[in-house]
Amino acid sequence: MLKNKKLVITLFLSVQILLISILKNYPEFVEQFYSNGLYLFISKLMRYVFGWLPISIGDILYTLAGIYIIRWLIINRKRIIKDTKNWLLDVSATLSIAYLAFHMLWALNYYRQPLYKSLQLKADYSTEQLIDFTKRLVETSNKIHQQLVVNDTIKIEIPYTKSEVFSKVKTGYDHLAKTYPQLKYKPESIKNSIYSTPLTYMGFAGYFNPFTNEAQVDALIPRYKFITTSCHEVAHQLGYAAENEANFIGCLAAISNEDLYFKYSGYTFGLRHCLVELYRRDQDVYEDILATINKGILKNYEDVALFWKSYENPLEPIFEKTFDNFLKVNNQSAGMKSYSYVVALLVNYYNNKPL
Repeated sequence: MLKNKKLVITLFLSVQILLISILKNYPEFVEQFYSNGLYLFISKLMRYVFGWLPISIGDILYTLAGIYIIRWLIINRKRIIKDTKNWLLDVSATLSIAYLAFHMLWALNYYRQPLYKSLQLKADYSTEQLIDFTKRLVETSNKIHQQLVVNDTIKIEIPYTKSEVFSKVKTGYDHLAKTYPQLKYKPESIKNSIYSTPLTYMGFAGYFNPFTNEAQVDALIPRYKFITTSCHEVAHQLGYAAENEANFIGCLAAISNEDLYFKYSGYTFGLRHCLVELYRRDQDVYEDILATINKGILKNYEDVALFWKSYENPLEPIFEKTFDNFLKVNNQSAGMKSYSYVVALLVNYYNNKPL
């Protein structure tokens, strides 16, 4: 009887994969009935359940799951040869349940309508538009930088603890929610990951746990980076699974915050993405614009780069490749390159808006 149940659950995995392949073709349906329907209830419920706890429940669950899997593999190691069929049935049934939970709790958001469509933005932009927008970002970033320090060569030191950063993230989203109600962030569930050291060596500044709806941030990253990473992970919580869209929304949330340090982090975060794209398109113009940026801003960029360089290791490219493949499997055909698409969203969003 139990064997039959496992077989049915295993076969259901094929049904799930088929259904997902069909749903990919109906983003408006996913947007209306899941992302703006069922998911809103699921995400809020999980954040109410886990958000008030001071530690990452998702990290603990992953730890317990890892221990259980290792223990199960050790205990059942002989079955791989002696009872291969049933061993594979146990594994595939478990994968089927995990696949269902992953998609129902969050991952169907990968197949929602692209953000540029819901915001009625263009999907592309010219190099001239990029140059103009980058210059505007430089001007605004320089002005805010000069409001925070007495000399334009001084880098910005964020004066808040990481807990204080978490408490301030909601303010930016509250401002955004006045225009976009779907970005209302309540209740909150954003925490430092207990796996911050492994995350850093893997090259990740944070991650979202789809099984507990907790936003996890690497506690070791510089506080300048900590602000935009926190805003980015909250965007995932709100149902924006695509990395470029989470970057865009996180950037807007930081910029929309009334706190100048958040604004500085948000504007310079967007500026960095634009500079990378500008370098790819026109290196001469890139060099000209780079020379107009306050040296203190460039020092903040350098600090972040040096931080990641200090944790470089032979395994990091493997983790990055794994995540790249994960993104491609989950409807982001460009993989990690999709992070650069945030520039298109920013350029077109601010096309006729003041910075």
